[in-house]
Amino acid sequence: MTKHKHKAGEEVQPVAATTEPQAQPGEADGAGTSPALVEPAPAAVRRLEETVAQLTTELAEAKDKHLRLAAEFDNFRKRMVRERAEVWGKAQAEVVSRLVDALDDLARFAHVDPAQTDAKAIHDGVDLVERKIWKELDPLGVKRVDQVGVQFDPNLHEAVTTAPADEPTKDHTVGAVLQAGYRIGNALLRPARVVVLTWQGEAQNS
Repeated sequence: MTKHKHKAGEEVQPVAATTEPQAQPGEADGAGTSPALVEPAPAAVRRLEETVAQLTTELAEAKDKHLRLAAEFDNFRKRMVRERAEVWGKAQAEVVSRLVDALDDLARFAHVDPAQTDAKAIHDGVDLVERKIWKELDPLGVKRVDQVGVQFDPNLHEAVTTAPADEPTKDHTVGAVLQAGYRIGNALLRPARVVVLTWQGEAQNS
């Protein structure tokens, strides 16, 4: 408030100053309006809709591709199982077809009359059958494991019992084969059951 002197010695009552409210920044031009109330432009909406549509299409294509790949893999797996079974069946049939002649010979010798056939004839007949069988098995890579005097190999032999060795060089070697083993290629079909020799020093021979 200000005081004015009208005349000398006369005091005039103060006049209240009037103040107008100050405009807040942004109120005059509407800049203070909340962004949530501003509607997006139609062009921006169209771009968003196009993006959503494109992503939806790509997702559908990806799902379809995944389903087709899964179906193809399942068909491939079934085909491999079927073909493997067919190959295994053909291999079995081939082995049996190689042995049928030997089986016929063996059946004939099994039905001979011992009273009318000497032991040598039976022995020669069985030996002939064995040679026929091995003639067919050799091309398939089948080998017998029945060597005596070789080093004991747990990958080929099964130790049934042990026996004393008569010299140190025979320690841990095969002294006798109780049952032959068989392998085809590098695959062991059955280990040979053997007696293993062990050297226990000079005391065992004293």
